[in-house]
Amino acid sequence: MTPEQHIRALLLALGEDPNREGLRDTPRRMLAMLQELCERKPFKFTVFDAEGMDSMVIQSNIPFTSTCEHHLALFTGEAHIAYIPDRKIVGLSKLARAVQYCAKGLNTQERITLGVAAIIEKNLKPLGVGVVMRATHSCMSARGVKVADTWTTTSCMRGALMDNPSARAEFLALIT
Repeated sequence: MTPEQHIRALLLALGEDPNREGLRDTPRRMLAMLQELCERKPFKFTVFDAEGMDSMVIQSNIPFTSTCEHHLALFTGEAHIAYIPDRKIVGLSKLARAVQYCAKGLNTQERITLGVAAIIEKNLKPLGVGVVMRATHSCMSARGVKVADTWTTTSCMRGALMDNPSARAEFLALIT
């Protein structure tokens, strides 16, 4: 069976008529949507000489959407990233691209948080990196426990942002 035929079978299993006008193209549209949500597009993590910059760099309120691997339901939120340069700084759009890259596919919020920190560490080799992500999960708000306006927060602190309480406190104060 083709992927569209599987989706058509799912519609039938849900008691729907896949031949009615509103559902006729749903298998094609749903497949395209899932492919878009899961496709990771590689990007170049551009770095530059820090030119003496040795203070924390923070980018906050980076929006993201991902798909819960347990229910195939969407979760959306925002990421906050900090790093302390060693000898290099990053092109600022690359922080948001790292979030988008890690958010693609079937995920957990925890995995995305760790993935963003790992990309920054690997490519930038900073003295410290911190990632905090907040999201609402439709698998909790639209089904199951059905609690609205509940936010899940995950964090990953490495290097100076883990070992230095004042650096960690500075980051957390600046994103709240």
